[in-house]
Amino acid sequence: MSDTTLRGRALRWLFRLRSDEPAPVTLNYRRVFVLPTRAGLFWGVGVLVMLVGAINYSLGAAYLFVFLLAGVGNAAILHTFRNLVDLELSALHNEPVFAGQVAHLRVALHNRRADARHGLRLAFENGAAVSVDVPAGDTTALALPLPAPSRGWLAAGRITIETNFPVGLVRAWSYAHPRNLRVLVYPQPEHPAPPLPDVRTSGDSSGNARSTRAGDDFAGLRPWRRGDTPRQMAWKAVARGSSPVSKLFESSGTAQLWLDWHTLPARLDTEARLSRLARWCLDANAAGRDYGLVLPAVEIEPGSGPQHLDRCLRALALYGQDPSA
Repeated sequence: MSDTTLRGRALRWLFRLRSDEPAPVTLNYRRVFVLPTRAGLFWGVGVLVMLVGAINYSLGAAYLFVFLLAGVGNAAILHTFRNLVDLELSALHNEPVFAGQVAHLRVALHNRRADARHGLRLAFENGAAVSVDVPAGDTTALALPLPAPSRGWLAAGRITIETNFPVGLVRAWSYAHPRNLRVLVYPQPEHPAPPLPDVRTSGDSSGNARSTRAGDDFAGLRPWRRGDTPRQMAWKAVARGSSPVSKLFESSGTAQLWLDWHTLPARLDTEARLSRLARWCLDANAAGRDYGLVLPAVEIEPGSGPQHLDRCLRALALYGQDPSA
């Protein structure tokens, strides 16, 4: 048995650590721990020094002052402990983010007591702390930052909740790991990326994507590309001083853009392919075009709108992973 395993078991036993706890997680008195802060240690040493002086010189006023300071310290321990105990924490729904961004995972703190909780700080192991106050008998929602370095499901891990309210002499803290506290991370969109393809050829050597063949109905303008025919050029727009643009034609609105994994250049690895497809999904959605997505084990029929975009990006995020993990 390794030291790491023994240490992990010791920490789980000592701090009552549990993973994937059902919500809400209640911080009962057995899960809240209290230790003096640096200021509290100086306070305690000062009280002991004054107690020794009072005993040595038999000063009644010094005894009174020492006992007063000791009482303040004991009251601080009680109030700091009560500021955290019986607090409830639940996980909320989180919007997906792109790889490389900072995810903000939302949690809710519920205070059932008749007194407010002040000066609470919450943080993940690799995230910055967020301070919050919870009014009496109320619920407060907050977002905790956590870096999202790679695509897929990002599990948040355990949260540290701490406070040193009201006087900062002691620190009370606890841990919570609520169930389903996670966020979906989309692949990082390629930047810069090649423009969207608009013509489908079954053996396209450029390896861009596939789309239905263009028809005769005018659908708008797009930037001119090398290989466009003179018929496609928007000569009136060019004559007005515009940059070279080409006309985009569709066959009675049935032209559909396919973003196909198999037609991407062979030099691209898995993550680069996902990154390019993510960028094209965003660009196609911004242009209002119908588009479909083809992956080795998934094919999503052409569509448009926010729900279709989310479906495509989700498929890219979970490619090669267990969707239910």
